[in-house]
Amino acid sequence: MLKIKTYNKISTSGTSRLPAQRYEIGDKVDAPDAILVRSADLHTIAINPELKAVARAGAGTNNVPVVELSKRGIVVFNAPGANANAVKELVLAGMLMAVRNLREATEFVRGLDANDPELEHKVEDGKKRFVGSEVVGRTLGVVGLGAIGVRVANAAKGIGMNVIGFDPHMTVDGAWQLSSDVAKAGSLSEILAASDFVSLHLPLNAGTKGSINATTLGGAKQGLVLLNFAREGVVDEDAVIAALDSGHLSHYVTDFPTSRTVAHGKVVSFPHLGASTNEAEENCAIMVADQLRDYLENGNVNNSVNFPSMRLARAGAQRLTVANRNVPNMIGQLSHVLGEAGANIAQMLNASRGELAYNILDLDQPIGADVVEKVKGIDGILAVRVI
Repeated sequence: MLKIKTYNKISTSGTSRLPAQRYEIGDKVDAPDAILVRSADLHTIAINPELKAVARAGAGTNNVPVVELSKRGIVVFNAPGANANAVKELVLAGMLMAVRNLREATEFVRGLDANDPELEHKVEDGKKRFVGSEVVGRTLGVVGLGAIGVRVANAAKGIGMNVIGFDPHMTVDGAWQLSSDVAKAGSLSEILAASDFVSLHLPLNAGTKGSINATTLGGAKQGLVLLNFAREGVVDEDAVIAALDSGHLSHYVTDFPTSRTVAHGKVVSFPHLGASTNEAEENCAIMVADQLRDYLENGNVNNSVNFPSMRLARAGAQRLTVANRNVPNMIGQLSHVLGEAGANIAQMLNASRGELAYNILDLDQPIGADVVEKVKGIDGILAVRVI
């Protein structure tokens, strides 16, 4: 019986894909083989020796100690693209709220007295304060053309906007999905200077932290609407507030409210609603449950944030999977240990990702626990599984 511990409520659309006769699932599970999580912070949890994988039912993994888990050969999965449509729709909603002054207009109406005989007159008189603009024919810059950014760009084209995209690390799959009508920018500065709206869809890392700052905003188009549905840290909050106060930015739309932005008159903020739809939660749960099952039962890796993706159809009598540091002669050492034990490799797949590597080996005959221990003893080996 494989044990999976949940740290949040996970949609049954996902957990039902893990057969009850083979999996024990719940928030009270001890010594789990795997963890299913949404938003809970795992940085302070104790990592049990049996843990083989962590699956995050969402795209970002900031709440998962990826570096520490990688050192132990524990694979971390996520669900890229499963919540893309939900975030796309919220981006469009936020953009329209800003440009049509909908938040301010709604607050005005809520402040009226329903029993006031002058209600209709006050509505007609007050609406003049909330005159906005249409988005058709205006330019949206999309920074980060992953699963979400591509959908945002394509949707904006669909409603008649001009769209410019920038992503120096765009994948081949992303390029295929992006509308050919989306113009390509060569830099973040080019996007900011040319756009009426800029939507951020960057991962948060050392290279992207504070990408939107006083310097980059200095070259932005006057009256820009900035939308941040990526991560709070990709913008320098001091610089954004200063640009709002000066009028250089007309609005800041964000899914990450803070004590400084929540009450600002030019900020439209949501309580991290990007993926908060029933459909997105179901899609994420299904995706990570399928990935987790394939890994636990077959050793295949798909949509991992720390190890390379690989899939190999089963062959032979026994499957051995090995996670290791990406160092020279690892394959040679593995082959030597198995050869000494008389184990013939029927088929093998190896791939690396940065400092980490992963191997799937199908053997013609089962190996004993003593051989497994010898494999574990090779310098650089992080985790070994017999499936």
